[in-house]
Amino acid sequence: MLTRKPYLGLSRKLVLAFDVGTTYSGVSYCILDPGEVPKIQGVARYPAQEHVGGDSKIPSILWYDQQGVVRAVGAEALQEHILEQAEDSNWVKLEWFVWKLHLRAKNLTDSHFKDDDIPVLPGNMSGTKVLGDFMKYLYECARNYIQDTHANGSNLLKSVENNIEFVLSHPNGWEGPQQSQIRRAAVAAGLIPSTQDGQSRIHLVTEGEASLHFCVANVFASESMSKPLGVIIVDAGGGTIDLSAYSMSLSPQSFEEIAPTECRLQGSVFVTLRAHTFLRNKLRESRFGDPAIVGQMKEIFDKTTKLRFRNAEDPSYIKFGTLRDKDPQYEIRSGQLKMQGADVASLFEPAIESIKEAIEQQRQKASMPISWVFLVGGFAASDWLFSSLQKHLQPLGIHFCRPDSHVNKAVADGAVSYYIDHLVSSRVARYTYGTECGVAFDPTDPEHQIRRQTVAMGPSGMLYIPNAFVSILTKGTRVSESQEFRQQFFREVTSISECGQVEGEIQCYRGPLSKPAWVDEQPAMFSTLCTIRADTSKVASFLKPTRLGGGRIHYRIKFDVVLLFGLTELKAQVSWMEEVSFIICCLIDCIDDT
Repeated sequence: MLTRKPYLGLSRKLVLAFDVGTTYSGVSYCILDPGEVPKIQGVARYPAQEHVGGDSKIPSILWYDQQGVVRAVGAEALQEHILEQAEDSNWVKLEWFVWKLHLRAKNLTDSHFKDDDIPVLPGNMSGTKVLGDFMKYLYECARNYIQDTHANGSNLLKSVENNIEFVLSHPNGWEGPQQSQIRRAAVAAGLIPSTQDGQSRIHLVTEGEASLHFCVANVFASESMSKPLGVIIVDAGGGTIDLSAYSMSLSPQSFEEIAPTECRLQGSVFVTLRAHTFLRNKLRESRFGDPAIVGQMKEIFDKTTKLRFRNAEDPSYIKFGTLRDKDPQYEIRSGQLKMQGADVASLFEPAIESIKEAIEQQRQKASMPISWVFLVGGFAASDWLFSSLQKHLQPLGIHFCRPDSHVNKAVADGAVSYYIDHLVSSRVARYTYGTECGVAFDPTDPEHQIRRQTVAMGPSGMLYIPNAFVSILTKGTRVSESQEFRQQFFREVTSISECGQVEGEIQCYRGPLSKPAWVDEQPAMFSTLCTIRADTSKVASFLKPTRLGGGRIHYRIKFDVVLLFGLTELKAQVSWMEEVSFIICCLIDCIDDT
């Protein structure tokens, strides 16, 4: 277990962590008082859900009216009078967080799931707006809970009004574009102002790393971790399965990522979607094949049958009707549909196989042997998932554990711990990052000879080849929080007025090569993460022209592109020299440009 030291800050601070999940969402928090040992707590009571335990989470559901105004959220959205009003007023229901699937990183698209499978958001609504509306609701619930459950709760909230830190978790596979949308949603939700100071109070963490912090604080015993061991955390949620591998030691404390993270679009939602397809096909010719009845069966399967399934040899049942509802031809008796155990197991199989494959990939890429695998998240409650993975891992000599303490709050609690404890000292780059540019033509290089027809001449007369890719940070590199990765570039222009701004794109390469050389050889493997811009107008006054024959002149400005990837967000810098004695840096978060 993790032993925390008293908070060393000079003033009280509130840390709020939102776990916005595909199916359920929750909030954890910590009040940091100077000299006091931090204690992580959960919001355990929400509107229309007042009598739930410390692992309380609310359904990720919103109702919108036809004007795009939020009418009900969370557990309130399931109340009978809300359902009746929604039907009468033709409200639009967003559940299973359709918006979250719209926000997902496109490289996560598995063969079983395509863009066409996602319902279109109503009107001009965006995933960012829906996320903002939901986070606004979570924020209100958290404030109300703290005010009602803490002594002098109102005064407590006033004392931290401008000193609230927000920790927002996201799937391992989300990158710059998705992180940028989360930040915009936080502003729209009123969590922070749209200022640099406001943005500094938003902290993003992957669900995998948040789950690690939860396990360290609540599960691991120091005596079993006295020497570094390889550990994989499997966070099985509603939408994604996030895997992270670490080298861990609790005495002394040491936590380092040892393999690129994995993120699979095979959460528990997709088991239910496959069940819906199975039921629709099975009952197509039956009087119970009406879409409304099949939809009802899907909901019951999701809430009961899926959770109770334990043995592929035993049948499962979906109780949906009355004793008079029967059709033996379709295995329906007394209002229950019978499903063969093998059929139910087949609905889980794609998720189980995907997790096994991801575990094996991390084992192969990890810099040390894996000794433990921990399963957390809402999907971890499935006994069939647990037993299937256990059967795979035991012959490999790997210890497999499913914590029995509020595993569905692992991400929210772990996100607060991430802010307080900040355990991980280094991470591993998932992909190769760099930028496209031209390279000087070398007639002795066979690759350049192949591309000699593309050779162009710069303002200085130098011959260069376009479409080259220069790697700045390569896949698999272990990165510490303060470590910089830089590469020098230069730009040639014919006019001093063109020296006022440096601009370039940071690109991500997702292919198999360790160090790709050309962007046009595998164009589908490259994507633009962000555009970086720096105001270099001051440096222009120090530049001296180089004169060429025929009265032509050109200017050359040199600069470095610097990447910092020690935290869960990529940051980019442009640095250059002024008067040869001062290094000027322009820090730019890596954000989506679209």
